[in-house]
Amino acid sequence: GDAMANVFDAARYILEKEGPLSTMKLQKLCYYAQAWSLVWDDEALFPEEFEAWANGPVCRELYDLHSGKFKISAREIPETKSGDGLTENQKDTVDRVLEHYGKKDAQWLSTLTHMEAPWKLARRGFSPGEWCSEVISKASMAEYYGSL
Repeated sequence: GDAMANVFDAARYILEKEGPLSTMKLQKLCYYAQAWSLVWDDEALFPEEFEAWANGPVCRELYDLHSGKFKISAREIPETKSGDGLTENQKDTVDRVLEHYGKKDAQWLSTLTHMEAPWKLARRGFSPGEWCSEVISKASMAEYYGSL
């Protein structure tokens, strides 16, 4: 059917594979899972958006869940009604992302996102460290990562 996974399904899957992670690293891995799904599968992994926060892309729905925590584990991610879980193809996409980015630490991943066009474009006109909640468009993600 047309049922779709949500960001919590993706986050839970990543944490099941990687074990507990810092919330910052989880955000970045969800971002790259979304980015490469847009490129490889021609569709979003989940409907939620990422915002161009000062320390890199952040999904607000996920942030609201883990706010105030430094680390998070799979069992802390609720099973939500709206998410239908990941398909086998989506799990394969996430697995490939984890192979590439999973061993990197949160700061390395954050720094990487700062060098890439989608985050920079969304933050145009904002100074470094300035609060910004501009959405990083899925189109800019597909275009940029598709060109790599």
